[in-house]
Amino acid sequence: MFEFVRSSKKIAQLILGLIALTFVFFGIDGYMRGGATGAVAKVDGVPITLEEFQNELRERQEILRVRMGRMFDAKMMNQPEIRRIILNEMIDQRLLFLEAQKNHVRASDDSIRRVIKGVSSFHEDGKFSDSRYDTFLQMQGKSKAEFEANLRRDLTLQQLSGTVGDSVIASKVLSERALAIHTETREVLEHTLSLDTFLPQVKLSAEATKQYYDAHPKEFEIPGQARVEYAVLSQDAVASRATVSEEEIKTWYESHKDNYKQSEERRASHILFRVEEESKKDKDKKRARAEALLEQVRKSPASFADLAKKYSDDPGSAQKGGDLGFFGREAMVKPFEDAAFALKEGEISGLVESDFGFHIIKLTGIRAERIKPLTEVRGEIETELKRNAAARSFAESAETFSNMVYEQSDSLKPVAEQFKLELKQTDWIGRKPGPAHGPLANEKLLKSLFSEDSVKSKRNTEAVEIAQNTLVSARILEHRPASLQPFEAVRSAIETQLKRKEALVLATRSGQEKQAELAKGSDLKLNWSAPKMVSYLDTRAVQAAAVPAIFKANAAKLPAYTGIELPDVGYVLYKIAKVFPAEDVTEQRRQAYLEQFNAAVGQEEMRAFMAALRARYKVEIDEAALLAKED
Repeated sequence: MFEFVRSSKKIAQLILGLIALTFVFFGIDGYMRGGATGAVAKVDGVPITLEEFQNELRERQEILRVRMGRMFDAKMMNQPEIRRIILNEMIDQRLLFLEAQKNHVRASDDSIRRVIKGVSSFHEDGKFSDSRYDTFLQMQGKSKAEFEANLRRDLTLQQLSGTVGDSVIASKVLSERALAIHTETREVLEHTLSLDTFLPQVKLSAEATKQYYDAHPKEFEIPGQARVEYAVLSQDAVASRATVSEEEIKTWYESHKDNYKQSEERRASHILFRVEEESKKDKDKKRARAEALLEQVRKSPASFADLAKKYSDDPGSAQKGGDLGFFGREAMVKPFEDAAFALKEGEISGLVESDFGFHIIKLTGIRAERIKPLTEVRGEIETELKRNAAARSFAESAETFSNMVYEQSDSLKPVAEQFKLELKQTDWIGRKPGPAHGPLANEKLLKSLFSEDSVKSKRNTEAVEIAQNTLVSARILEHRPASLQPFEAVRSAIETQLKRKEALVLATRSGQEKQAELAKGSDLKLNWSAPKMVSYLDTRAVQAAAVPAIFKANAAKLPAYTGIELPDVGYVLYKIAKVFPAEDVTEQRRQAYLEQFNAAVGQEEMRAFMAALRARYKVEIDEAALLAKED
């Protein structure tokens, strides 16, 4: 139960994962409301407000922060191309919603119920639990009507977009031709014109380096830095100060005993004969070997562990005599589970076939279903009761925290003492968020921290919510202003950069000239590499960027030639010597590819459909508002 509450955000993402990926990250509460002034865009006259856009940016930022961990860099959300992508996706949603309304497309009540009832985290004892669903809604701060209305809108958009994409089926001829290209292999040789070879030919003017330095001062600027003190108020911090009585813990346990029910578990050992190839011959061969060993095991059950070590294709368990340890329902693939839970302790199964191959299973232990005692779960209950109490009181604590850092702005000590928080200090950090910033890697917080007033007065920043139920206030202890690196310190690096850039131009020009000569039949004495085999399914032999060029080249007459420019490398020529059509493509693999191809064609159709909607409904974008950073 408690893991369910803690992971409520993950459940929300899971629900959205059940519908189209296009709409996973985007709230649509504002589809039909006008909102505040200051529109970033208008779709058929209905604004996407600056507030809605900034909320969207923050939601995306939080998702990326969770997914990327220390690799996350908040500044990426301020890149113009990223902001434009997000805005265009919001516009696409509005367009789809308008079109859905126009065509009376609406997700049914049954589809809403199916999605909600299909979320396993809402289940208890194998059945949908209203109490778990209600707890999830409370943690999300939404009513049932509000949540289900939003879900209906998402499903409606999925229904409309799915109708467009699924209605497209590529012609058989086109599909088969695409399959042939995708599965064929080309033998190529490569010759690299390294830019290093052309460096001696590059002659920079005396003024070029200084001109570049003067024209690009930002590249050579040492940003302003500061040492910072900060305080973090989180719901967990509030929970740590909460108290829970022994009576409350006992009462909770007695009224929620079903939550601590531990289902039956079984322990088994197995011998696996793995089937990796799709041919019937290989499968029949493995089955025969497995049946022969099964007969041997039944004659001498005590030898099971030794036989597993010798014959099992499962390296993880073979070393342990085939032992898999204890496991519950849904931990193993279905055929294996069904067989294991049908055996009595000590029994050996017949041959069990799964996606992995053929198994011989021996049941070695059974743990009956039980309810965990209070002594075993007491700590878990206490922690969760404290967390629940903190969730109820956090809003009040957050308001007090915000007021104190503002009203007593010359120090963070009062608020730290009030909430028993640890004041932390950073090393020298800059204005751009990075891993060293820790909780301070928030664009809004850093903007406030490095504002002119904050730098000058060294006052507390406002309390900024950096994540759900987490507030931070910070103040500058010491500050170093931004400075420009002296020209002499960067002269050599600039010269190297400019020379390599010009050398790449020369290498590309020379490579393209050679490519043209080769295409005309000239016999150039080039130092070609050894032959390499390349296909769309296996691109390891060449640079990934070269694969499209290699397969785009007309191979009707061989040898054929193509080439690409590779930054920091030079120009690479490719000689296509032979083409090998795919052989023995299995029907299963063929059908899988054709499904993927039809899906890709459907995506292209969807893009065309969205372009048509943009032409049908008036779309206006305010570029200045789009690129404006959040205050």
